[in-house]
Amino acid sequence: MTVQLKKAPPAAAVPIVAVDRAGFAGLEAGLPAATRAWLAATGFKAAPDSFALVPGPDGRLGQVFAGVEHPAHPWALAALPLALPEGVYQLADAGLALAPEAAAMSWELGAYRFDLYKKPGRAPATLVLAPSAAAGRGLALATVIAATRDLVNTPAEALGPAELAEAAAFVARQHGAKFKQVVGDELLKKGFPAIHAVGRAADPARAPRLIELNWGSDKHPRLTLVGKGVCFDTGGLDIKSAEGMRQMKKDMGGAANALGLATLVMALELPVRLQLLIPAVENAIAGNAYRPGDVFKTRAGLHIEIGNTDAEGRVILCDALAYAAEHKPALIVDLATLTGAARVALGPELPALFTRDTKLARELVDLGLALDDPLWHMPLWAPYKPGIASDIADIVNTGKGPKGGAINAALFLEYFVPAGQDWLHIDLYAANDGSRPGRPAGGEAQTIRTLLAWLERRFASKG
Repeated sequence: MTVQLKKAPPAAAVPIVAVDRAGFAGLEAGLPAATRAWLAATGFKAAPDSFALVPGPDGRLGQVFAGVEHPAHPWALAALPLALPEGVYQLADAGLALAPEAAAMSWELGAYRFDLYKKPGRAPATLVLAPSAAAGRGLALATVIAATRDLVNTPAEALGPAELAEAAAFVARQHGAKFKQVVGDELLKKGFPAIHAVGRAADPARAPRLIELNWGSDKHPRLTLVGKGVCFDTGGLDIKSAEGMRQMKKDMGGAANALGLATLVMALELPVRLQLLIPAVENAIAGNAYRPGDVFKTRAGLHIEIGNTDAEGRVILCDALAYAAEHKPALIVDLATLTGAARVALGPELPALFTRDTKLARELVDLGLALDDPLWHMPLWAPYKPGIASDIADIVNTGKGPKGGAINAALFLEYFVPAGQDWLHIDLYAANDGSRPGRPAGGEAQTIRTLLAWLERRFASKG
């Protein structure tokens, strides 16, 4: 941990004065003349993510001035841990009083690097904060977000369906949850033919499976989280281009995010009966790969035609969603790196939210904007359903053209969620294309802070 929770920081800890643009002029007026001159010489104007190192009388680093967006901004201090000189820092009494949760999370994630294969060039700076529940929550969020990123960043050679199951089993052991999985041909015996079809071409050591974790008391409402776990996606027989396949290690990003959210639900002891479902496969190419034009009977009894083997995510999710609905939960949330169409529409930073409840969608969008963990409402547009009709089966896994691809995928999934069932479908990217403070290029946790806050609002008040 680069954040230490202590009642008293070391005497040598360098103070950090956090300030926003609006308050900088007033703060600056009360500073010693030499400090004002130094800040002017360095061009510091309290822009977010900027900072100035101010020397003390002995020539050593005396204090740091850091520009922030606002006191509760989740990335307030993220630019500092890998930019400041190595050492120990504390928040000064002067300037803005940062929210402890934001201070802890932003500093910890500002130090994040995926270092499994590449040795870091330097150690991050350390921040000492006073112990508090809010600071502890910030560290919990940062720990789970970092773990989610690590899963997405890990190459498929080291993270196949079996390793993803091991990660879920480890979390289950940490929190006293029950873990089980259905593997390989057992999927056919247990009624998960769609999951089996997509994953059957992989090497036996990377056999398809349905991962399941259960936690909590039966007296609480059931919450089911479903995450798409395609550990690598070649596209199958409808093979992707080299460029399209390059980042497909991240096609299990929905599973990583679902596991991260489940971890937080358990760590914060929300009063729910939690079920986590991860259909985990590798969409590989071999003589027994599923084919365009094949028809499969799903767990729900519907027959689906395969229009394109590269639309595999919705195929494995349909069995998981049907299984989830059998338990009649209070809510189903599925997270999936499902369509390029959602990225074309909204870009990489805005996950697409589909739900039957427009009022709920507005609530989630507003909450995501407030928490700087956004998602955006897209329509489950029923008039497009004829686009996924099949001449020889109940539905087909692709639309009749490239338009409305994210909507077509969501409508396909809706067939496997009963009409009265509360359900959220989130089509996310699970990655950053570029680097920003606290958010380096690579795997990312998206929407889990927003979903956690909303779940606390929905369920904790009823506990």
